[in-house]
Amino acid sequence: MKPTIALVGRPNVGKSTLFNRLTKTRDAIVADIPGLTRDRHYGHGKLGRKPFLVVDTGGFEPRAKDGIMHEMARQTEQAIAESDIIVFVVDARTGITAQDKEIANKLRKIDRPVFVAVNKAEGFDRGIAAADFHELGLGEPYSISASHGEGVRHLLDLLLDGYPEPEEDVVDDGVIKVAIAGRPNVGKSTLINALLGEERVIAFDMPGTTRDAIHIDFERGEKKYTLIDTAGLRRRGKVFESIEKFSVIKTLQSIEDANVVVLVLDAQQDISDQDAHIAGFVLESGRALVVAINKWDGLDSYAREQVKQMLERKLKFLDFARFHYISALKGQGLDGMFRSVDGAYAAAMAKLATPKLTRALLDAVARQAPPRHGAFRPKMRYAHQGGMNPPLIVIHGNALNNIGDSYRRYLEHTFREIFKLQGTPLRIQFNTSENPFAAKAERHIDTPGSRRGPRSSRPV
Repeated sequence: MKPTIALVGRPNVGKSTLFNRLTKTRDAIVADIPGLTRDRHYGHGKLGRKPFLVVDTGGFEPRAKDGIMHEMARQTEQAIAESDIIVFVVDARTGITAQDKEIANKLRKIDRPVFVAVNKAEGFDRGIAAADFHELGLGEPYSISASHGEGVRHLLDLLLDGYPEPEEDVVDDGVIKVAIAGRPNVGKSTLINALLGEERVIAFDMPGTTRDAIHIDFERGEKKYTLIDTAGLRRRGKVFESIEKFSVIKTLQSIEDANVVVLVLDAQQDISDQDAHIAGFVLESGRALVVAINKWDGLDSYAREQVKQMLERKLKFLDFARFHYISALKGQGLDGMFRSVDGAYAAAMAKLATPKLTRALLDAVARQAPPRHGAFRPKMRYAHQGGMNPPLIVIHGNALNNIGDSYRRYLEHTFREIFKLQGTPLRIQFNTSENPFAAKAERHIDTPGSRRGPRSSRPV
């Protein structure tokens, strides 16, 4: 399972900049305003072939008793509790502050490795920049510059030392791992009990009952499955709290550990940003997906039509997945949902023959050629499968660097229809060979005073 790295520290020390550097994105908003990150951000990162998750937290104010700073501190403490590695980010230009010392006192009490990253150290001697931070008592401090990338690779090597690279190939052992994911109190545990036909997990009407991901092996028909209940985490001492944030990290890790994800939505509530975020993470992770809209039995025909329109509007990016309208409590619609789980798994693990892939590619190009870019039109020669779960199709040819998103979607749709890949995301990778005439043609066009011969009347 991927290790999770939490970035903590007081406001405005550069945590979001480091998050963007580690994930190679611009997902975290970055500005010179303390406390800008109020909630947690989650992202993927990779060092070589080692993947990891990163959590960017808001500014940590341990003494805050109420208001937004208290909420930010609570979010940070939850991220610390759920993570495998903690990076304590401090500011080389400001030096140690009283707040840094308070945070260090808290971090010394946890049982996970803590690394001190002395940020904004560009232009400083690294040893001098880090020297004062030995006083925090958290081991060797490491000087970095998140904005310039200095020292970040070395720090990441240290963070992931001891974590193995993932296995090269996806192994199909015949056991389908199905993660049941969704917001708290949408009926995930009830759904699992209905599938198993017995009370294997606690299910009652209080959000956040399940404390951790639960793996349950069972057979349905002649097939073997492992169900993963990813319901919310309830922290000790908070049992009387009516609304509890669920453990995002546990959910994300369980999604990545699964072959197929059943995203459970509540038909009697609006589709929230949290639902869309979980769906987006499933898509980003490449996992096969089935969407189950639960509590369907409690709606009249008008309300059902409204829900379907809302799903079409907010989850349009999940058009590859099958949607099922179910009642976990009454056991309605579960057979059809599980047939889609089997179909999505078969699609995710499909083996695609190179001759058939190449024929499908050439037929698609014959129907609609890729748009010309400059003087040359991309030329696709052949395709082969590069991986499973999700299926990866590698296309080889010339001048493929400029293939646009619309043509990529056209190819995805074509492959999905021909090879019946309903229920799984599909990845396409373009491997291009350099055109040996491209540089010569460009020099000929750009050279001042070059003479151009008569234009050919032959169509290109």
